[in-house]
Amino acid sequence: MEVTVDEAKCCGAGQCVLIAPEVFDQRDEDGIVVLLAAEPAEQWHPAVREAASVCPAAAIRLTGGS
Repeated sequence: MEVTVDEAKCCGAGQCVLIAPEVFDQRDEDGIVVLLAAEPAEQWHPAVREAASVCPAAAIRLTGGS
C-alpha cells in the first residue's frame, strides 16, 4: 500500500491522526496532515484504510497493496 496526502485539500480535522498515529501527524501551526509513512507496514493497513474513508476532505489517497 502506498499513501499520499493532498495538503491543499486537508481541513485539519485530525481523524487520520486519531485512527493511525503511526502513519499520520499534524503540523502544529495549522493542523494540516503530515504523512509519516508513505508505505506503512502491513499491520497498519486496516487503520490507514479507515482513516482514508473517514477523512472529511478526501485528502488521503491509497494505491496498491492489500
